[in-house]
Amino acid sequence: MGKLNKTDREWQRELSPEEFRITRQKGTEPAFTGRYWNTKQEGIYTCRCCGTALFSSETKYDSGSGWPSFYRPIQPGVIEEHQDGSHGMQRTEIVCHHCDAHLGHVFDDGPQPTGLRYCVNSASLELKTQEKNDEGNYP
Repeated sequence: MGKLNKTDREWQRELSPEEFRITRQKGTEPAFTGRYWNTKQEGIYTCRCCGTALFSSETKYDSGSGWPSFYRPIQPGVIEEHQDGSHGMQRTEIVCHHCDAHLGHVFDDGPQPTGLRYCVNSASLELKTQEKNDEGNYP
């Protein structure tokens, strides 16, 4: 599957102002405010911009950071990593491989078996569940 390329204007038509700021302009939502930071529902977390499956609730855990945290993507290759030197810090940014949406950052202070913490903005995600009348259904 090739890259999904849209103009900022196209993204602005599809996303809320907050979703656009975070996913397309590399913003960050305040800790403990996002829709999914404390969600315990089972399902698949997809990219808010393109619908690509990114994380399973099976790998979600409470990191205490105030953002949804996962110890592994749903499969290799769905997330790309880029060095991020913004705000006077050296971090590793994570983006959706398919549409380049900014998701958050990955840190090496997570639990086993990976030791990684994928710290993700809720506005970058959409939870697909098996429950009826919920936020969505599995694809």
